[in-house]
Amino acid sequence: MNWLAHLHLARQSDAAMLGALLGDFAFGSSGLERYGDVERREILLHRRVDRFTDTHPDVVALRSTFADGRRRYAGIVLDVYFDHLLARDWSRWSDVSLDAFTARAYRILRERCDDLPPRLQAIAPRMAADDWLGGYRDRATVDRALGRMAQRLSRNGDRLIATLHDFRAIEPQAVAMFDGFFRDLEEFTVKERASLV
Repeated sequence: MNWLAHLHLARQSDAAMLGALLGDFAFGSSGLERYGDVERREILLHRRVDRFTDTHPDVVALRSTFADGRRRYAGIVLDVYFDHLLARDWSRWSDVSLDAFTARAYRILRERCDDLPPRLQAIAPRMAADDWLGGYRDRATVDRALGRMAQRLSRNGDRLIATLHDFRAIEPQAVAMFDGFFRDLEEFTVKERASLV
């Protein structure tokens, strides 16, 4: 899953939301001691959510439809697209408006700026200024986000873009499976969080 989904799954507290984002920026176990118990738990949970997503039968089935040379990038495309589906139908998943939720996420990043790893510290102001999270409600944001990711890749950025072109053929399948998959993911997250306490 991408950032909006991770934040949504950790919405119970500001510390949990920060930890959910840190999962993409804190690697291994070194450096985790600088964060509180809640942040550390959510970093670990982020990794489990990613594993659950990658191995969910519906996601595996979707990835298998991509060309052999592009399957490894299919997960990136799907993660970003799932954030789009979540944002597009936000009111089905949350009682809080998307704008209020994203404002909360940006506030947390501002207030905890000194606690952020350098890479997240560098992008957090742009994320807020350009509303990266709320922007996912528009389908075109998926293509733009993946284009930015492709530019940052040291190699094979063209394969990521080609994977996006492949994805358009199976986009209706992704839409059809998302609700069931995301409900499974929410249930999984609740159980896993309890096991990490």
